Amino acid sequence: SSAAEGEAAFTTVTDGVLTMGTNATFPPYEFMDENNEVAGIDAEIAGAIAEKLGLKLEITDMAFDSLISAVQGGAIDVALAGMTVDPERAEAVNFSDSYATGVQVVIVPEGSAIASIEDLSGKMIGVQSGTTGDIYCTVDYGQDFVKQFDNGALAVQALLNGQVDCVVIDNEPAKAFVAANESLSILDTEYAVEDYAAAISKE
Repeated sequence: SSAAEGEAAFTTVTDGVLTMGTNATFPPYEFMDENNEVAGIDAEIAGAIAEKLGLKLEITDMAFDSLISAVQGGAIDVALAGMTVDPERAEAVNFSDSYATGVQVVIVPEGSAIASIEDLSGKMIGVQSGTTGDIYCTVDYGQDFVKQFDNGALAVQALLNGQVDCVVIDNEPAKAFVAANESLSILDTEYAVEDYAAAISKE
């Protein structure tokens, strides 16, 4: 589409549509509502952007660790998924200004011997694959002590089943998981503080 004077020209994957990619297992940023539609903060942000640009919003739910390649490959226009700005990702995509701050926290079961970050060494840590929690834990504790899951809910299920000793995940979904499971709690400690932004193609 031709840009008016002073407006930046942009093209979208589908004419007239803003295609947002996300991984809808990350409340309150993105989750499936009772109508099986993607809802949450990120969906609302994308909706506001689409409206401002005069586009219709379409949301594609996909694996978190395929979002960057989907942006790069032109399958989606933007990834909004509680995604942390980090140098490696910034080599592959451009990021918007940060719109939220995320904190990585540690979920433990009742009676856990893990009381602080110092106690994580040698423990089996559950993470969502491709997240910064995954990246940090793998670097800090080694791949042998990190078990990757497709989403946070599966990691928490593994924690409840005793397959992992703790789960490292963003604070907001952590609160939702703990609210749903009385036997779990969040350690009063921050593993990492991060900036969330929207990912768009370098082009």
